[in-house]
Amino acid sequence: MQTDIDPRNLIGRKAFDRNGTKIGTVDEVYLDDATGVPEWAAIRTGLFSRDAFVPLEPSELVDGSLRVPFERALIKDAPDFGVGRHLSPEQELQLYHHYGLDLAPPPSLPDHDFGRLAGSEEA
Repeated sequence: MQTDIDPRNLIGRKAFDRNGTKIGTVDEVYLDDATGVPEWAAIRTGLFSRDAFVPLEPSELVDGSLRVPFERALIKDAPDFGVGRHLSPEQELQLYHHYGLDLAPPPSLPDHDFGRLAGSEEA
């Protein structure tokens, strides 16, 4: 997602899934505690429905609307933590797992020979 966009300008924008199906309207934007970068959007999925959290990182603004690269059903099934409250690290982790955006473990170091083992003889 473009990081130079003011998160306040996302509120009220229509949101669509990967197929172009309307999900709802952006209700709130949540910022990363450490960086202040917009990280999650809460999308109101209907008049009497709850808000669904979607990650902003793989999402993008297209023609003034938020395009979320996930299916509507997956978005509607996202864990419900309520809006207007801080997301805990555990809740964020649950959301990342839900969307299959698990944080990858750090890459392992390549397995190299850094020289001969002391006492070994090579011909």
